[in-house]
Amino acid sequence: MRRLPTLLCATLCIGLFAAAATAATPYRIIGYITHRDPAQDQDIGKINTLIFATTRIVDGRVSLDPAGAARLQKVIALKANHPQLKVEISVGGWTVGGFSEAASTPASRRIFADSAAQLVADQHADGLDVDWEYPGHHESGIHSSPHDRANFTLLLKAIRTSLDRVGAAHGRTGANHYTLSIAAADGPFVSGIDIHAVARYLDWFNLMTYDFVNAMTPTTGHHTGLYASKYAPADARTTRRAVRQFLAAGVPPRKLVIGVAFYGREFADVNPLHHGLYQPYGHFAGTHAWPQLLTDYINKNGYVRYWDARAKAPWLWNAKTHSFISYDDPRSIAAKAAFVKARHLGGIMYWEQSLDPSDTLLDAIWHDLH
Repeated sequence: MRRLPTLLCATLCIGLFAAAATAATPYRIIGYITHRDPAQDQDIGKINTLIFATTRIVDGRVSLDPAGAARLQKVIALKANHPQLKVEISVGGWTVGGFSEAASTPASRRIFADSAAQLVADQHADGLDVDWEYPGHHESGIHSSPHDRANFTLLLKAIRTSLDRVGAAHGRTGANHYTLSIAAADGPFVSGIDIHAVARYLDWFNLMTYDFVNAMTPTTGHHTGLYASKYAPADARTTRRAVRQFLAAGVPPRKLVIGVAFYGREFADVNPLHHGLYQPYGHFAGTHAWPQLLTDYINKNGYVRYWDARAKAPWLWNAKTHSFISYDDPRSIAAKAAFVKARHLGGIMYWEQSLDPSDTLLDAIWHDLH
């Protein structure tokens, strides 16, 4: 038998091990993705599901324009070399409206559901992710209705029915059925969802356990913290509290996938008490992708890294400029992975693939869940 060169053999063995370990782990690793970066292809074997963001609602139908379809097909093409990979199509997102109207009647729900299922089949995808932000709420500038809570359950039921019907026609049944997930917030933002009722139609929940503090909140804080800081107000949102809220509503732990942020949030003109943690601020200064945090901020240019041992979360404080940044890093990811394992949850998802081009944070998720 001809022997492979040592380096090639080692590379193949590592790749096969990663694929096998990913398949064997009981935890999902799910990433939202807006476009394919070939430089990241070598780590695709560490991901269970990529969720392509995002489609919109046009005249009550789930719609994908030609440019979006072309981007999606580049993501779908990854399955050729990674047959274990699943690709869902996401519909919605912050400021994306049309959901309340689409969910309002049996006829409109059927139109939405049938168009979604047909899009999944036509694009050779594996399922649908519904990102309605948020039923019963209009903070993002979309229409809402007092009937959204009941109608959302009916909409998901209709989607599940359509996915099963179209899936059966394409041989997608049983363990290979078209999947259905939702992106869900916690705290007051989930008041428009009957969590227990919708759980029966979903394969899992993508808990958006990030953006807890943002341009609309009165103070700084851990925007993706695992636990509550000792400086946090009593009603502060945390990953643990989000999970407890969904578990209390009767969701099986394995259907809960918690979120990791591949970006940081910066606040300016911050009160300096406690190095800016949970303090009033002058204005929101924007978001920074993980590579930018490494290059320009973490222990650089006056920004000092601090670690909140109670919240299991890092933050940056610039004493000269009174600037504060909250973010996730490998250490906070390790804490989240341990939390997932201890509570037998479904896994970890993240926003968003392109924000971690070196796959540093993805590697941390994969390592810590294995």
